[in-house]
Amino acid sequence: MSAWSDGFFSVNDSGGIQVSPAKNGAPGIDIHRVVSHLEKKGITFPLLIRFQDVLKGRIEQLYAAFREAVDEVEFGGTYTAVYPIKVNQLHEVVEEILDAGRPLGMGLECGSKAELIAALPLLDDDETLLICNGYKDRSMLELILSGQRMGKAVLPIIEKMDEFQTYDQQAREIGLKAPFGVRLRLTTAGAGKWADSGGDLSKFGISVPELLRVVEALESRGEQERFQLLHFHLGSQISDIRTLKKAVREITQVYAQLVRRGLGIKYLDVGGGLGINYGGTYASHDDAINYSLGEYANAIVSTVKDVCDAEGVPHPDLISESGRALTAHHSVLIVNSIGLYTKDEAPESFTPLESNHRIVHDLHSLREWVRSELTMKVSELLEAFHEAAAKRAEADSLFSLGYLPLEEKADIERLYWAICRRINDSVQSWDSEALPPELDRLDSHLIDQCLCDFSVFQSLLDHWAIGQRFPIMPIQRLDQEPGRRAVLVDLTCDSDGKVSSYVGPGHREYEYLHIHDPIPGEPYRFGIFLVGAYQDIMGDTHNLFGRVTEAHIYADQDEPEGFYVEKIIRGTKVQDMLALVQYFPNDLYNRMSKHIRAKVQAGKLGSSEGYELLERYAETFNESTYFTAPSEGPSFSGAKTRTWSDE
Repeated sequence: MSAWSDGFFSVNDSGGIQVSPAKNGAPGIDIHRVVSHLEKKGITFPLLIRFQDVLKGRIEQLYAAFREAVDEVEFGGTYTAVYPIKVNQLHEVVEEILDAGRPLGMGLECGSKAELIAALPLLDDDETLLICNGYKDRSMLELILSGQRMGKAVLPIIEKMDEFQTYDQQAREIGLKAPFGVRLRLTTAGAGKWADSGGDLSKFGISVPELLRVVEALESRGEQERFQLLHFHLGSQISDIRTLKKAVREITQVYAQLVRRGLGIKYLDVGGGLGINYGGTYASHDDAINYSLGEYANAIVSTVKDVCDAEGVPHPDLISESGRALTAHHSVLIVNSIGLYTKDEAPESFTPLESNHRIVHDLHSLREWVRSELTMKVSELLEAFHEAAAKRAEADSLFSLGYLPLEEKADIERLYWAICRRINDSVQSWDSEALPPELDRLDSHLIDQCLCDFSVFQSLLDHWAIGQRFPIMPIQRLDQEPGRRAVLVDLTCDSDGKVSSYVGPGHREYEYLHIHDPIPGEPYRFGIFLVGAYQDIMGDTHNLFGRVTEAHIYADQDEPEGFYVEKIIRGTKVQDMLALVQYFPNDLYNRMSKHIRAKVQAGKLGSSEGYELLERYAETFNESTYFTAPSEGPSFSGAKTRTWSDE
């Protein structure tokens, strides 16, 4: 936790998770208390909690790191952060970042026409930078020029040669010597999951020969001052600081030679990529980084200074586009556990009847043997496993041929899993590499499945798509040792709808999460952390699960519990999701009414019964797309499963 939380999260004395937005020693906010407070207001799960003060804390950290780096080496330029709104376009997130960063000179970055339309009105003064990345059509370029004509600090970043030609032509048509920046495709490639964002494989940026063509076009008209920014980008999460230093050195060398040639470049934009630790340690790993925020700032500032001093050119003003590092920590997804599915094992007291099939007696004897042997060799355990597996396979064949009753097949299943459990317990202290593959894999077959009220495809899309790990832990009872191991599975009808890897101590990727035994009548909830970047906005509508309910929380020591709820945004209703795929309530209601009316007329339903069925059907249009607990609303009776609230 100390590696990924960056000081914003910790475990308090009551076994809950505490959020410390200010990181200034002030009392933190207990997430479990926030959840209980919202639950009393009728808020349903899953629930996304935004701790808005964390955004301010991250911005202040970022600026402080660069300020210290600038002061330490006596750097001659300034530093400005711009927030790339693609990371999380929610209006309140963008507004909060602007409010917190305005005294520091914070700007914005957009990468599409829609984002540009959203961002332009947010430029409350003419000094706030708006960097425009992405591919731009004539309409988007015209909008950029409109912003410049208004006196706003809007800078388009040229991504390809024909984009420069179109922009240049449009600017000349209105008599405007419009400024711009250029994204250069470096030879230095990125590191980590997004390595292809830089280097020769990048789909963005112009090459060095194309850069010279742009420069020559400007020189031919004496418009070198229009070229104001030089930009590169190595990817969303740079895992290795050495890669960053190499890229900064390369881009600064380009900057120096262009400045000596007479170009009016003011800004050097090092792009995004400031990473965060999703894992449990600082390491060179796809979901971890091997540097601190301070080292990141020092690497950029000192490298730029060294190259500029060596080449005898002025220090540029620095810009970074750090979105993930600013927003990831501020959002926590809270999910309810609905049911726990475990392997059904024979109880310790099980004794076969004399009339039971031979295989039942054989497996019972095998279990007694592995139970009685406290120290067994690996070879003996492997032999016991092979024998149990063979007996189970024999029972399956007999059952398929009709020679084994269903009840005895169930006893055989229970005995088999009880034997596997005992064998697995015996080998847990062994090094995985020293075990036969069958015994090494056995552990994964005995882990419980915990059904949770959420959709991986909606709320953790990067986990499903690229294997991104997110820190997950219970939000209560953390002062008690957990006695179970489980895999979290979601509500979707898809085998991929699960969390398949977990953050734990060290470099290892865990295939399970430690959880507590259920307490009858007490809900059990998990917090999924670092989901504030991309996950909110990239969600998929698999199984028509929609956006979850959001609560925006601010710290306030004058409040009884140290916080207040600033806003609640209700999750997507069933009717809203249906409308996205062209199913509309009126049409569906009329069709269902027709079917029910036909059954009433045929005498298969009573009139009042038919009316109740139709009304209940209509009521579901306004319900959440997620699981509705019995206390949250009506539900139909169904198959009994073991849940956290069962008596």
